[in-house]
Amino acid sequence: MSRFEQRGDYPRGAGTGNRKLFRPALNSQKETFNGPSPSTASPAPRKKPAPPEQTHAENFYYVKQMQARTPVSVVLTDGEVLNGTVEWYDRDCIKLTRYGSPNLLIYKHAIKYIYKSSEEAAHGGPNRPSNDDGPRGNGSGPNSRSGPR
Repeated sequence: MSRFEQRGDYPRGAGTGNRKLFRPALNSQKETFNGPSPSTASPAPRKKPAPPEQTHAENFYYVKQMQARTPVSVVLTDGEVLNGTVEWYDRDCIKLTRYGSPNLLIYKHAIKYIYKSSEEAAHGGPNRPSNDDGPRGNGSGPNSRSGPR
């Protein structure tokens, strides 16, 4: 008799002959790796959904300006300012309707920003400096300095 059989660790006759391998059931192995099965555990909390890639705020803004025919000033990336109203837009460009000047189709990637402007500017009014120095800025306007320089 082997010393294992004497201690009683193995059943009788298992010392030298075919040993039976004791394995736990496959389901209990999965539970130890993956946690308890979904049928026995409480439902997992749902993840917060990812935010949408596009909020459509830009589209809402253009539609609102088109419907109200709001005069806007479009500042391009090179600093040029264009005045008019937004007549049409799509994914890549907007159509700016101007008074007294040709209408323009402007690519959005060329636009730095857009803001609401006055009615006078939208109708092709003068774009003078705010200090009213006159059309050439030569100091002949009402706000020019007088006296010794």
